[in-house]
Amino acid sequence: MTIQNTDVGAALPAGVSPRVQALVAEMTLDEKLAQLVGYWVDQGDEVVAPLSGEKVTTAAYTDATVHGLGHLTRVYGTRPVDPVERAEWLWGEQRRLQTETRLGIPALVHEECLTGFAAWQAATFPTPLAWGASFDPDAVELMASAIGRSMREVGVHQGLAPVLDVVRDARWGRVDECIAEDPYVVGTIGTAYVRGLQGAGVHATLKHFVGYSASRAGRNHAPVSAGQRELQDVFLPPFEMAVRDGGVRSVMNSYTEIDGVPVASNPDLLTDLLRRRWGFDGTVVSDYFAVEFLRSMHGIAGSLGEAAQLALEAGIDVELPGPDAYPHLAERVASGALPESVVDRAVARVLTEKEDLGLLDADFTDAPAEIDLDDAQHRALAHRLALESVVLLRNDGVLPLRAPGRIAVIGPNADSGEALMGCYSFANHVLAHHPGVPLGFSLPTVREALASRFGAVSYAAGCAVEGSDTTGFAEAVATAEAADIAIVVVGDRAGLFGRGTVGEGNDADSLDLPGVQRELVEAVVATGTPVVLVLLTGRPYALDWALDGASGPAAVLQAFFPGEEGAPALAALLAGDATPSGRLPVSLPRSAGAQPYSYLHPLLGGPSGVTSTDPTPVRPFGFGLSYTTFERGDLRADGVSGSAAVSSGIAAVEVPGSGTVADVRAGDAFTVSARVTNTGARHGADVVQVYAHRAVASVTRPVAQLVAYARVDLEPGESAEVRFTVPASRLAYSDRAMRRVVEPGDVELRLGPSCAEVDEAVALRITGPLYELSVGDARVVDVEVRRD
Repeated sequence: MTIQNTDVGAALPAGVSPRVQALVAEMTLDEKLAQLVGYWVDQGDEVVAPLSGEKVTTAAYTDATVHGLGHLTRVYGTRPVDPVERAEWLWGEQRRLQTETRLGIPALVHEECLTGFAAWQAATFPTPLAWGASFDPDAVELMASAIGRSMREVGVHQGLAPVLDVVRDARWGRVDECIAEDPYVVGTIGTAYVRGLQGAGVHATLKHFVGYSASRAGRNHAPVSAGQRELQDVFLPPFEMAVRDGGVRSVMNSYTEIDGVPVASNPDLLTDLLRRRWGFDGTVVSDYFAVEFLRSMHGIAGSLGEAAQLALEAGIDVELPGPDAYPHLAERVASGALPESVVDRAVARVLTEKEDLGLLDADFTDAPAEIDLDDAQHRALAHRLALESVVLLRNDGVLPLRAPGRIAVIGPNADSGEALMGCYSFANHVLAHHPGVPLGFSLPTVREALASRFGAVSYAAGCAVEGSDTTGFAEAVATAEAADIAIVVVGDRAGLFGRGTVGEGNDADSLDLPGVQRELVEAVVATGTPVVLVLLTGRPYALDWALDGASGPAAVLQAFFPGEEGAPALAALLAGDATPSGRLPVSLPRSAGAQPYSYLHPLLGGPSGVTSTDPTPVRPFGFGLSYTTFERGDLRADGVSGSAAVSSGIAAVEVPGSGTVADVRAGDAFTVSARVTNTGARHGADVVQVYAHRAVASVTRPVAQLVAYARVDLEPGESAEVRFTVPASRLAYSDRAMRRVVEPGDVELRLGPSCAEVDEAVALRITGPLYELSVGDARVVDVEVRRD
């Protein structure tokens, strides 16, 4: 079918260039629809996601792209391909699209890049939950810039990251793809990633817009029952920051349905909110197969054509990964059910993105002849983030290992490189389907890194990550008994859809360590040999047995899939060559049933005398120990210092001070400053955290809410003043009329090492009138560190 559109006129979005306008006017409907789909070509013999179909032949692909193509899907990230050979193929394919299609428009190439460019031989960085643990947006921006540089070098234009879902339930398998349980941490670190990737010339894609992580029972693709207030106050702010402050160029819809309406068909979210209120002018791409899911999984469309029209009219511009539903839009236009102007709108956005990326004038003459996707800069950044993200949860003085003597290394993750990497790493996402193919870069295991640092170590696996086999316990116990220190490495194995213990489709109904790993740890502890427990996981587990009381391991380190440099970083931390500085980006739950997990709970969500259950986390959000000590004080707001007795929401805390109150108008900004001093004998980094507590408001508020944070490196004895300029919008919430407002009233600002501990507090009075937020209001805290 060939239908020529003769009137694009006012259908196109504002700001479209004359060149794009002319292209849209010239295009046939077939050429337009070709720009609105991806094509997943050359998948090899394995598929990496459900419903991804059979291997596509070259002839079928060529026939399908006779009118052009919007996206090429994962040409590097679907199977192991030599990057130089693949680049030569890609350059040739782009030349074919330029010379053998009527309009000569190249395809936009997209790839996964959550833990690095997901391609063979490419660097693998720590998983996003580790970014959150670092509390270091600057490091994340540098990492994203390095990832973008690699992608751009091999002809990739768009990356499907970052994930801005706010963690709400640790049972959800995709927790390791998330940054934190606090929206502001997610927003600041996610926006830093966007800036880094796009600064390197690759468009970032926000995932998953919106509410995906609130699925019932932590099940992937499950319905979401979040209310409008939770959406506005918890789930949407990170996306708004990345759109307004990061200038992100692409957004991907969430698979989920919210109160019965699938997001992929929701114009209130994808058009009214995202575009009209926030001003987003990039492209919205579907999560893989999400358009087809409107028919097969949600049941709101009776045919692929209906599903396609629902998605397009809602605001999804491009169907990924392939042309399942959008080609059926031709029938909808021909029947009069769909105005062609709706197609034109999406086409204009796609062509504008290609114009911005330089694709409309790109020269594909010479493909790169030498490609290094894991150079020294990649390794250095991977090491930095791994070091900064490891959280010390317990230490009775055994760490650092100054003179460890005989070291036993025990556990199912002790000698596994894959255990260091997340679900969306190439190794666990793709290479698992290709046994025997080498990883393509150096990936030392914890056992190897410890042997390199300390000399010979003894080793016993003890058990597997999953399963009930305990026959290896005897060897593990004997190995520990013959040693002076036992380092036991346990945790997760990331994978997809039932292959592994965490990752997409690997949800859990328990937060006990998988398999018999807890029993292994307890058997080794029972030997009397001091035990250092190292956790390599993609989610927080219930660890009260290891952290509370005197019978647990002597020390516990939490590492959220720390990437290719994770093992050397752990060895350096264990040896004392570096000091732990990670802080928990998620609370450590007491059990799978101890809801809510998030520290952002109202008073009724905490412990009380009217229930027999205790939701208090084993370790709170923001917690992390060090080998040095820090003193925090001189808390001031608007130049006013002081404090009185305050409540942490768990127990009353007595804090000395004057109780002087600082005032700020609801629509203005205020300053908060504090001094932090390294009072120990070692270099270290503290994460200065300021929380707000509002005792009285028109709607219930969390007992503590992070307002500002800053990571500060200090030498022994060194002090620094940290000054935050805080827009009052950081204290905004949705009132009873569902307006985002800053209400007049009293707020207590708290300085402490976590959400549950208070070193000092100061009173802040917000003066009226009530202020309703507008799109132009600042949401980001400015941070200044002044060293003595």
